[in-house]
Amino acid sequence: MQKTDRPHEEATIEMFQNDPALATEYLNDVLATGDEVDLMLALRYLSNAFGGIPEIARQTDANPSTTFHAVSENRTPSLRTLRAVLSAMGLRLAVQPIN
Repeated sequence: MQKTDRPHEEATIEMFQNDPALATEYLNDVLATGDEVDLMLALRYLSNAFGGIPEIARQTDANPSTTFHAVSENRTPSLRTLRAVLSAMGLRLAVQPIN
């Protein structure tokens, strides 16, 4: 069997599409251990896995350009933006005690 090379982002997005629980686990891990740059990367991957920025924007009643900039690498999303994007993906923020 011949392997084909493809970009990491493409493979990651496909994994999230095939296993939404993995997407949730990934985002929880990033929220627990990552920084803002890691969070933005995770949100971009998840946005693409859940229909892309235009679909996320449509579901959040936002402009696609605004949504794209809200999850760009050099931004820190507001809590409102984060909640809206997660909601469009069928996810929500939750708080848990540290074990």
